[in-house]
Amino acid sequence: MPLSAQDLASTYSILAFDPVANQLGVAVQSHYFCVGGAVPWIRPGVGAVATQSMVNVSFGPLGLALLRAGHTPQQALDALLAGDTDPDRRQVALMDAQGRTATHTGKRCIPAAGHQRGDNYSVQANLMAKETVWPAMARAFEQSSGDLAARMLAALKAAEAEGGDIRGKQSAALLVVENDPIPPPWQCRVFDLRVDDSPDPLAELERLLQVARAYRETQRAFAILEDAPGDAERLEQAKAAFLAAPSLLPRNPEQLFWFGLNLVRAGFVDEALDYFRQTYAVAPHWRELPPRLAVAGLLPDDPALIRRIQEA
Repeated sequence: MPLSAQDLASTYSILAFDPVANQLGVAVQSHYFCVGGAVPWIRPGVGAVATQSMVNVSFGPLGLALLRAGHTPQQALDALLAGDTDPDRRQVALMDAQGRTATHTGKRCIPAAGHQRGDNYSVQANLMAKETVWPAMARAFEQSSGDLAARMLAALKAAEAEGGDIRGKQSAALLVVENDPIPPPWQCRVFDLRVDDSPDPLAELERLLQVARAYRETQRAFAILEDAPGDAERLEQAKAAFLAAPSLLPRNPEQLFWFGLNLVRAGFVDEALDYFRQTYAVAPHWRELPPRLAVAGLLPDDPALIRRIQEA
């Protein structure tokens, strides 16, 4: 059988659990197109899997299914390897919803290859420039601060600082979920980010993480307004939350517009006009949207109000 570049998901990755925030995460970087489609797997309330080296992608969904059925990470790992045709070429790590881990680095993985496990995390790497890559990842995760996404990103950056994948870099992914099995899985996503092809995937992943944080903060501001329309105290709380979001301007004025819309819906028309004004200064074509929103029932069918918003 010919060897394909798509077989070689040689990479470095981290599985991690934050018991305080009750979040699960997996992050990865590789010289491999679209590594986020092969290596990282995660399910809220169940666990996470990183499958790499001469990658067996089926280890992702099968590993999660075994964890969901009640197997420990080690039992699930043993079952995966027992059913595999070439376990010596695989590298795979599993983590359950309690942060327990099991990791395998096959003896025929391309060196430098290895893994290290600690409290609530596992780091693993193969085809690395140096054997110091995965210990550096472990140290960075243990010593870094911030939320789970920030700490996992610190581990990836530490790997790259040690030389990373000997082939170079191409793609990256970062997944974080609220570790709750009750809501539908898509409602538990905190971050679901992928960089499929880039000369500097970690820099792009870090930029996307900042944008994702901005969107999460603006959604919090929207929720505050929706919770108590017409409440002046809530208005100030919402404005403070919106102001705290990392700025998306001048490239993306959309959140300014939607915050203005939510202010109108909460009864704060005068306060909303400045946000519309800022939007139109960057993207004048957004003036066409308010009448369409009225048709869709997202703004009152009030021509005077619509004109006021458009002329802000």
